[in-house]
Amino acid sequence: MTQKKVTLWPLVGAIYLMVAGGPFGLEDIVGSSGYLGAILILLITPVIWSLPTALMVSELSSAIPEDGGYYRWVHRAMGGFWGFQEGWLSLAGSIFDMAIYPTLFVSYLSRVSPGLTAGGRGIAIGVLLIAVCAVWNVMGASAVGQGSLAMTVLLLAPFVVLAVWAGMHAGASAGGLGAAGVKHVDLLAGMLVAMWNYMGWDNSTTIAGEVERPQRTYPMAMAVGVVLVAVTYVVPIGAVALTGLDAAKWTTGGWPDVARAIGGGGWMAAALIGAGMIGAAGTLNALTMSYSRLPAAMAEDGFLPGVLAKRHVKSNAPWVAVMSCAGAWAFCLGMSFSKLIMLDVLLTGLSILLEFAALVVLRVREPGLVRPYRVPGGMAGAVGIGLAPLGLLVMAVIRNDAEPVGKVFGVQVNALGLGVGIVGLGVCVWAAFCAKGAKGAQSTPRGA
Repeated sequence: MTQKKVTLWPLVGAIYLMVAGGPFGLEDIVGSSGYLGAILILLITPVIWSLPTALMVSELSSAIPEDGGYYRWVHRAMGGFWGFQEGWLSLAGSIFDMAIYPTLFVSYLSRVSPGLTAGGRGIAIGVLLIAVCAVWNVMGASAVGQGSLAMTVLLLAPFVVLAVWAGMHAGASAGGLGAAGVKHVDLLAGMLVAMWNYMGWDNSTTIAGEVERPQRTYPMAMAVGVVLVAVTYVVPIGAVALTGLDAAKWTTGGWPDVARAIGGGGWMAAALIGAGMIGAAGTLNALTMSYSRLPAAMAEDGFLPGVLAKRHVKSNAPWVAVMSCAGAWAFCLGMSFSKLIMLDVLLTGLSILLEFAALVVLRVREPGLVRPYRVPGGMAGAVGIGLAPLGLLVMAVIRNDAEPVGKVFGVQVNALGLGVGIVGLGVCVWAAFCAKGAKGAQSTPRGA
């Protein structure tokens, strides 16, 4: 039976949800850095983080359009050890990443009905949302892609209305521009939050085998995605800045409050609350599609039980992997938003650096590999685009050193310590696989 494949615009919708899910999560940047600082951060970050990553993803996804995406790239370029670490870091990061979206969904739902999410009911709703997305994903990548496109349109519509309304009411609010009312501009924290809001360009590549004409579709989707994310981040904030609303009034999850403050009323606030719920659910759904392909690919290489590679007869979705991942993602529900972001940025950032390394290594080991799209600038360009993301990751490590996450075996640890422990555990797990003689552990990179 021929499976329906993901086409360009559904892929754009999925990429947008994987990377952004709307301008949600940006409120703290405005509140801590002011309008000017926030806009600068949101314009600079994609240049030094998103664009290099999108260029790298465009070359590798068009050259190696296989399910498993970035895991396959690193495994092919540098062998079993680094391929396993890529998969390990990505899956470990997903544990924290995927807890963010049910948390955001429940946060917005609580604005509609606080009693509905009180006590342990909020976590129960988060678990239910994960289950719904898992069932949706069993229907296949095409179904998720079509749904992603529809949800992207729905969640962005209220922001279009907000931006138009704000533009028509310039200077209507009390307060000033810039960092008015902001007592302390935390540029580093703003950059780290922006990194998270611009992270995920590689996630869509794990379904490359289920995308129509991936060699052509991925570069086009990445180009559209970079522009769409930047525009939908900067324009609403810039429009609200024109009203003169005090930047210090922006708080986490505060888009509905911003709408009321600039005179949009309850109807606009309600629309933004709905958009927040759609964005959180859509991102969770799209990322379920992405992350579930990793254990399936790793199972094919003998790193995980073979049952995880089992695919649904009609939809071709790795349904055992989908259900297994969904169960694991419920583990971190209840952790604070800031702690989840710090750990996600650290682990996922390390995995992205391995992808940049794979780009360079494959240029050396397989110069004859057909690359429908190439990062411009030859080898210097391939090396150079990874330098700025490396610098941002160093910043993330510095900040994680000061972010406490709680106690592990009775010892207080920070985000950096926990992250290092997770990385070290990955090496130990690899050693165990070597001792067992796993097929993937015996592989070497092509051309070695």
